[in-house]
Amino acid sequence: MDTRDYLLQELNEIEKWEKDQKGLWFWEKLTRLPFKMLDRFTPKFIQEKVGLLLDEMGSYIQTGGQYLTSEKSIFHYIEKKTGRRVNKLSDLETVPVEEMKKASLALGEQRKKAATIQGASTGIGGIFTLAIDIPAVLALSLKTLQDIAIIHGFDPNDKKERVFIIKCLQFSSADVVGKQAILNELTDFNNENKSREVISQLQGWREVTLTYTESFGWKKLLQMVPVAGIVFGAFANRSMVSDLAETGTMLYQKRRILERLSDLESHEMDL
Repeated sequence: MDTRDYLLQELNEIEKWEKDQKGLWFWEKLTRLPFKMLDRFTPKFIQEKVGLLLDEMGSYIQTGGQYLTSEKSIFHYIEKKTGRRVNKLSDLETVPVEEMKKASLALGEQRKKAATIQGASTGIGGIFTLAIDIPAVLALSLKTLQDIAIIHGFDPNDKKERVFIIKCLQFSSADVVGKQAILNELTDFNNENKSREVISQLQGWREVTLTYTESFGWKKLLQMVPVAGIVFGAFANRSMVSDLAETGTMLYQKRRILERLSDLESHEMDL
């Protein structure tokens, strides 16, 4: 099992990562303007189609809908990566945090490759395939976060976990003020009262998904160019899913580490 020293060392690394997220590159501040330009020049029928596809996200928080991932497939993935037999989430209670981290990072690499191919393929048609790309990358993002949750022993079937996943999605595309606010919201999320508070504060799924699509910014504007959009689309989707996988890994690692430290303290008190 994990030692206290290892857990504290990893927690320190995560906290350093959180501080790094508070910085904001200049180009990130400009992402909203080109997205507004993109919205202005996108034909209305494509805007409506994107809107309808985004509406499907509304059912995710409540039921998971079509975006709910398969536990069995990720259990099989964990077995391949750790060599441990996993038939249910409780089997992950004895898996060291380090193995969870390695499996999560490896999954992120797989999803980055998938996002690259997806972005390149939808970049072929420029503006006409952009309507397909936005919901597709959102679906890939949700699946990636859910699988990272399962790797760390958390259940996306639980509405509380789906809220946490949405907050991870929101965090990856938020500005510096938004990132700090979300980190504050997610502090001590395992506490039942705290998680209920976050659920009650969530101001609608559409705000989150629209913020996420705005983060496409100039990258998606460039993807509108036929053929050249292959390169821009591949780069944009790869970088987005890469950032999201990193966010999910770090935030789920933190929750699991804090839980393990709490268990160690309880065990020591019992002794």
